[in-house]
Amino acid sequence: MTVERIVFIVAGSMILLSLALSQLHHPYWLFLAAFVGLNLFQSGFTNFCPLAVILKKAGVPTESQKVCAPNQV
Repeated sequence: MTVERIVFIVAGSMILLSLALSQLHHPYWLFLAAFVGLNLFQSGFTNFCPLAVILKKAGVPTESQKVCAPNQV
């Protein structure tokens, strides 16, 4: 699993969770979906994602590191 895939999985999960919580509890949960969406939007321009920074520091490989590593599945 790479940093990029984990970021997509977490972002998608947070958006779906906030949509479900907005229906079950309170519409203010939609602010979480907006925050995640805005973060994805700005990371597309700035290439800065806080979750990606945390995952890289934790030692999770990026897609480019995984491609360069020989004999790894």
